[in-house]
Amino acid sequence: MVSQRGFGTLIDIDSRITDPPAALKKDSHALPDLPTAYELDELNRTPRDNGPPLPLTPSGGQTPRSLHELEMSRPPTPEYHDAAEVVQTWTNPPINKWRLLSACLMNFGNGLNDAAPGALIPYMEKDYKIGYAIVSLIFVTNAVGFIAAAPVNQLLQARLGRAKTLVLAESIMAAAYIMLVCRPPFPVVVVSFLFLGLGIATNLAPNNVFSANLANATTALGCLHGSYGIGATIGPLMATALVTHNHPWSTFYFISLSITIFNLLLAFFSFRNYEKDTPPLNPLRPTPSNPHPAPPSRSTLLKAALTHKTTVLGALFIFCYQGAEVSISGWVISFLISYRHSSPARVGYVTAGFWAGVTLGRFLLSHPAHRVGEKRAVVALVLGAAAFQLLVWLVPNAVGDAVAVSVVGLLLGPVYPAATAVFASLIPKRLQMSGLAAVSALGSSGGAVAPLVTGVLAQEVGTWVLHPICIGLFAGMLGCWVGLPRIVKRE
Repeated sequence: MVSQRGFGTLIDIDSRITDPPAALKKDSHALPDLPTAYELDELNRTPRDNGPPLPLTPSGGQTPRSLHELEMSRPPTPEYHDAAEVVQTWTNPPINKWRLLSACLMNFGNGLNDAAPGALIPYMEKDYKIGYAIVSLIFVTNAVGFIAAAPVNQLLQARLGRAKTLVLAESIMAAAYIMLVCRPPFPVVVVSFLFLGLGIATNLAPNNVFSANLANATTALGCLHGSYGIGATIGPLMATALVTHNHPWSTFYFISLSITIFNLLLAFFSFRNYEKDTPPLNPLRPTPSNPHPAPPSRSTLLKAALTHKTTVLGALFIFCYQGAEVSISGWVISFLISYRHSSPARVGYVTAGFWAGVTLGRFLLSHPAHRVGEKRAVVALVLGAAAFQLLVWLVPNAVGDAVAVSVVGLLLGPVYPAATAVFASLIPKRLQMSGLAAVSALGSSGGAVAPLVTGVLAQEVGTWVLHPICIGLFAGMLGCWVGLPRIVKRE
């Protein structure tokens, strides 16, 4: 009886035991559920039946006793490659839609400005009674303005902020257009192109940086520079239509002036709170070894940006790219008039076809270039452009040449946004503004040097020199592209 009662007691005790936890297999990497911080605190406060209570300890992670202990375990500020920031999109924050629109419209105005001289040069030569070499001075002063803006872009951004910097850029361009619409003496025209170069470089670098730091940067940059292509396509069409209807060449710049004033107002509206929406990456924090950290000086940042390998090779790459692009736009009409015996009114629209190809290429091929890989895509596109440039040179047919010029533009179109996306990924964020400004400014000087050299040589031997110059520039692009560092993907 006693044994049965003891056995029953044992059974009663066992009946109160819940199902045991499943045993972990030896080959399993799973961990049992750990108690939460709240449960640990409750256990510490509850008296234990078989011993004294456990000493109370703070829940969660332990707090270091000093800053030295924290710094010895891991730097309080992560390195650049360890940092992770929230990438903005064109819809987040919502004002970015207006900012991207403003940037695209500013680049649209830049395209109008850069492409129109190709159609207006024959009429400027007739109006001022000058030759190829003299009229090419407008390309030189335009490049000088670009170069002068490179070292001050970072300073303007720091002193004025993004909105006021863009307003200043558009104001400088508006002043230049006011001079041009007055149909001044040619030396004043040359000075006005200096101001245009300064204004375009001042708005181009911030807009490149803004677009390059959005999600899917290649597509955003494709829209930005595709807008440039739209302006460059429409510009020669409007300029040719005006001058062929007996309007002075300066009439075209009334249109550019109106667009610039509108862009000034839109830029101020959309970018006025840009600094609040875009906090600086990795702000400096005090440590025991450096309790009062100071940011590097602007001269140090500028020197680091200008001597960065990507900046140097990127500037040379854009130098060759802009040189080929502007040379084709500026001199292909003169080549067709001289060697294909066409009239200015008939071939004045070939430049528009070239820029239409550039525009379609940037809108339609930028995203596929991103999918394929920018490094491989640029090589294939440049080789294709060189092949069709040879056709323009060797095929003695004006219609065939016009089609080939358009295909050259189509293949060159996505090269600029794809290259800018690569440069932005290789240049550290703290150097991006100065670095991309230098790439745009120093590189765009090729848009002056190459057309000037073409004009001087054309004066002596003929405008056929356009084609070997462009093919040589394409070869220079490939050489710079191969020399760029590899893109290391962050894990």
